[in-house]
Amino acid sequence: MTELTSSRRFATALAGKAPARAATAAIAIATLGGVTALVLLVGIGKVLDQAVLIPPLAASAALVFAAPALPLAQPRSVIGGQLISAVVGFLALAVGGSSVWTAAVAGGLAIGAMALARTPHSPAAATSVIVVLTEPATATFLLLLLLATIVIVAVGILAGRSGKTPRYPTYWW
Repeated sequence: MTELTSSRRFATALAGKAPARAATAAIAIATLGGVTALVLLVGIGKVLDQAVLIPPLAASAALVFAAPALPLAQPRSVIGGQLISAVVGFLALAVGGSSVWTAAVAGGLAIGAMALARTPHSPAAATSVIVVLTEPATATFLLLLLLATIVIVAVGILAGRSGKTPRYPTYWW
């Protein structure tokens, strides 16, 4: 009897912790928004003959479209966090060179820099790592990153006006 009660409590605890599933329409809008934003980045990259879609931007899109009310998803954090982290990556690259050790330090420093600037955006820490490991041209990378984050935020704003998802953004700055 005690074993059965413990099993039920465990099952109830597991079942009770997950958030409720969003409405089907909200999931559809979030999915469509994410696909649209990321495909636009690929299209821009093709036109410019540059890689614009980098993995951290897919994670940024996930936050903007699947969790639009979170502080991590707000424009200040998406745009500012990505740019600050990229700059940290370039500074780390200049000091330590391209290595996995420098990349690890850059990722950690990016977390601190975003916290100081009040622009927390977890995917952006990976951007600093990518900068160190790939050594892109500074000005080009920063301009393309700015463009990409603006595209993600703009599509997020459109999705947030659908009436099917929470309004986005909840704040700008």
